[in-house]
Amino acid sequence: MEKRKKIIVIGSGFGGLSSAIRLAAKGHDVNIIEKRDKPGGRAYQYDINGFKFDGGPTVITAPYIFDEIFDAAGKKRDDYFTLAPLDPFYRIFDSDGRHFDYMRNEEDVLRQIDLWNPADKAGYLKFTRRTTDIFSLFHPYTDKPFLQFKNMLKIMPGVIRLGAYMGTHQYVRRYIKHDFLRKVFSFHPLLIGGNPFDTPSIYLLIMQFEKEWGVHYAVGGVSSIVKGFSRLFEELGGTMLLNSEVDQIMVLGENVTGVRLKDGTVHEADIVVSNADSAFTYRNLIPEESRKKYKNRQIDRKSYSSSLFVIYFGTKKRYLDSKLSHHNIILSREYKRLMKQIFKGTKLPDDLSLYLHMPTRSDSSIAPEGSELFYVLALVPNMKADIEWEQIAEEYKNRILDFLEKNYLPDLRENIIAEHYIDPPHFKNTLNSHYGAAFSFTPSLLQSAFFRPHNRSEQFRNLYFAGAGTHPGAGVPAVLSSGKIVAELIDPTPNQNGI
Repeated sequence: MEKRKKIIVIGSGFGGLSSAIRLAAKGHDVNIIEKRDKPGGRAYQYDINGFKFDGGPTVITAPYIFDEIFDAAGKKRDDYFTLAPLDPFYRIFDSDGRHFDYMRNEEDVLRQIDLWNPADKAGYLKFTRRTTDIFSLFHPYTDKPFLQFKNMLKIMPGVIRLGAYMGTHQYVRRYIKHDFLRKVFSFHPLLIGGNPFDTPSIYLLIMQFEKEWGVHYAVGGVSSIVKGFSRLFEELGGTMLLNSEVDQIMVLGENVTGVRLKDGTVHEADIVVSNADSAFTYRNLIPEESRKKYKNRQIDRKSYSSSLFVIYFGTKKRYLDSKLSHHNIILSREYKRLMKQIFKGTKLPDDLSLYLHMPTRSDSSIAPEGSELFYVLALVPNMKADIEWEQIAEEYKNRILDFLEKNYLPDLRENIIAEHYIDPPHFKNTLNSHYGAAFSFTPSLLQSAFFRPHNRSEQFRNLYFAGAGTHPGAGVPAVLSSGKIVAELIDPTPNQNGI
């Protein structure tokens, strides 16, 4: 272990907690500074009328990544929270209400394909062999830093050989002929704010993560993970300052010296780790005259992910006879056109594709007895688009609820007893995401790995980044891995091999 350092972590999202726990376990003096009234970042929990709504991520995979964090502290993850496997992973609906159950077992998937287009079974098997190749080649790099261009050169021959630069939908189309099945096997970029028609197929890594380790539900909600991480962090001697917003990262030459809060309080540190959005960090927390790279114009010109509109609602009745599962994806008829409107448009899309989370299917403890808890998410353009959310948010919310009542949840409106929503301004103003982009930079080839803001600042020697806006990107496994990368850069564990 290196000499004990005083380390400040800005933000208590999964990336911040991952790095903070690892660094505290190595004996460092770690202080998390969190803007909101409780930890979690995007994984914030809303408690409304007895319902416990997970504010952000709901799909949990790769339990080994969680286990590694507790192992680093000499603890067992099972003593802090429980992950329960789900099968099907997702129930995916077409525009007519027919569904495909996305299962873990290959034979189960083939039986589902058989219901739609038996001729696609052979193509699916070829496709999965290719996704396995993509995973085998790139998975070892997901928890290693990309600080030099030569790191990128190592993976490019594999990217070219496997065709992993191709758009995900285009890649799937080589193997699958049925239009709806093509959507089923190419939707995963949506989980990280990417357009399936543009996002390179290297991100099929996500699909393979699920096949390797399953999709899980955190019993009690994702907030149980946040509580488990926070408890572990405090047991290790870490401290967390809530309701405290960082106003500026203080700079002296090529180093940072600490942070100043909105109330003027100064906290000095040997090292600063920002779990805030990296674009926001550079643009808003470091004066532009102090930056050689990432000037405001350069930051603004980058491509940013979609934003989100999310409604959390609870009903006084159970919908046990509905065709819904725990994780549901509802795809529109004009799917490709909708994706273009979301990712390239300047107005609110005229159609809906939705992710509908129904966790009380698996865990009744998060809602009052006899009640049902829901979370419905629509991808929407980020705030580069010309949308006046203050004027149309309520109307858009009603449009989504009307759709669900008409097609999936009869008499929904008269049964809702708890309700809340968040929109792009929430991501911009509360979560400090540049342009309200819910997943930071677009997951494109030229904004991945070396081409994302690095986990260690290219300019400031003791400034580090964890979270969706740095390598390896968005999504819970990636964000947790970014925390591991940061901790290893700051204080390497013996025999840890970087690239």
